[in-house]
Amino acid sequence: MAKTMKMTMTAMLVAVGTLTSHLFFIPLGFAKVFPMQHFINVLSAVLLGPGYAVMQAFSVSLIRNMMGTGSLFAFPGSMIGAFLAAYLYQKSKKLMFAFMGEIVGTGILGAIVCYPIATLVLGKEVALFGFIPAFLTSSIAGGILGLIILSIVLKNSAFKTFQQNNFFQK
Repeated sequence: MAKTMKMTMTAMLVAVGTLTSHLFFIPLGFAKVFPMQHFINVLSAVLLGPGYAVMQAFSVSLIRNMMGTGSLFAFPGSMIGAFLAAYLYQKSKKLMFAFMGEIVGTGILGAIVCYPIATLVLGKEVALFGFIPAFLTSSIAGGILGLIILSIVLKNSAFKTFQQNNFFQK
């Protein structure tokens, strides 16, 4: 039962991430900055754990690329950020660690991984650390939103019932 519920929640977050990504984005250079993806990453990291968070990030990136509303840079940034946010939250049980994991994972590590994609795959000349300002800006904005929403929602008694029934990661 819990696995089906987690898959359903992941699918819902993929839908929300896909639908909201094109509504609010900031174009910066070769990259499109999508704060909503970082918001969804923090939610899935805290609520579902590393495996589901990474699958959510991959799915949103894939659908956005298939629709023409994303770029190849969405894959490494969102997936690394989702994993690190979920992993750090899983180890610490603190929302701030999920937030920091998203920022470091997407804003720094994901941005650095985008360099070879830009130069080797897309043939663009970019600076090694050129993506970091855009990715940091986006991940901080989305991470703060996720941190605020989760700090409110996790106090709700309905979510505490789900936690007691092992739906969300503990």
